[in-house]
Amino acid sequence: MNKQWMEFTLSIKQLYKKAFIALHEPTFNEKEVEYVTDCVETGWVSSVGSYVTRFEEDLAKFVGVKRAIAVVNGTAALHIALKIVGVENNDEVLIPSLTFIATANAVSYLQAVPHFIDINEDTLGVDPFKLEQYLNGIAELRQGELYNKQTNRRIKALVPMHTFGHPCMLDELVALCEKYKLVLVEDAAESLGSYYKGKHTGTFGKVSAMSFNGNKIITTGGGGAILTDDEELANYAKHLTTTAKVSHRWEFVHDEIGYNYRMPNINAALGCAQLEKLEQFIEHKRDLTRFYENLVTDIEGIRLFKEPIDTKSNYWLQVILLDEQYNRDKILSFLNEQGVMSRPIWMPLHELEMFKQCPKMDLSITEQLKQNVINIPSTPTNEV
Repeated sequence: MNKQWMEFTLSIKQLYKKAFIALHEPTFNEKEVEYVTDCVETGWVSSVGSYVTRFEEDLAKFVGVKRAIAVVNGTAALHIALKIVGVENNDEVLIPSLTFIATANAVSYLQAVPHFIDINEDTLGVDPFKLEQYLNGIAELRQGELYNKQTNRRIKALVPMHTFGHPCMLDELVALCEKYKLVLVEDAAESLGSYYKGKHTGTFGKVSAMSFNGNKIITTGGGGAILTDDEELANYAKHLTTTAKVSHRWEFVHDEIGYNYRMPNINAALGCAQLEKLEQFIEHKRDLTRFYENLVTDIEGIRLFKEPIDTKSNYWLQVILLDEQYNRDKILSFLNEQGVMSRPIWMPLHELEMFKQCPKMDLSITEQLKQNVINIPSTPTNEV
């Protein structure tokens, strides 16, 4: 590898001052210890406790929605979000092929069918213009609902994902859903702290899902949340994720099949402490972006992905794009051998064996980007 790449890795190692630099690590201090210790000392560590309520209220206030329902992980949040908006057996759900597998898994849990759509180079999210052209050709409205003319299945929902924290083209996606009678369910798993035209992601759809996995911008260890302004849907989500138990002082009565998706109080305690520092994390993320922007200017044939127009990104994971002169896997091999953990973007879901027979549109941008997107260390630091 040439001198420029050697200097690139050396600069990153000097910044983090570690022999091995993970892609993204959580940042904890005394506040997390204080809240978690409180849970342990009081004994309220499981699925009931004051920190769950506090985390839900603090999260809803930060994002700007009426309700947040804390759950065990982001996949569970997506599963329930799709269920409560009416996705049913044999429905099709439009999702990007270039997303984490949880998006397609959540669709599959409902015995629905992922329908893979392409993304936009400028946002790394769903391309609304290309999607509308595609729907004009393969779908039709029947009595107020959209159907795939090729499969005769109902197309119920669209699930855009804000890739690496960068918001999609939400105005256009909202308009598209209104035109084609689709329910918009935002996969905001990666975009806590990201804004589109001044409004937080996860507030444009009927419902949305977030993740607080250990590698996210804030973490509850394992956790997620369903966000909505619809009180009725919020109550139903809370009911389903707490085993559909009817409230009673002592009886165990459940009125439908529910899910044990509750976030434990000890995880919520961690989340409360993390939320208090979110603005600081985002500030440091943006400082890190400027550091990388200066770093890559010296290397021919690569560029740093920057937040799209009209957005403010949390820059959850830093993205570099390679041009055709580079072999992605050789770059990945070099960086990881040097102790700079780096990863490719996900394998497109339509290429996975269990999804190969699912419907899909032209995915040329997806297939192009899988070859030249690399994530590099993104833990926020106050050293830049």
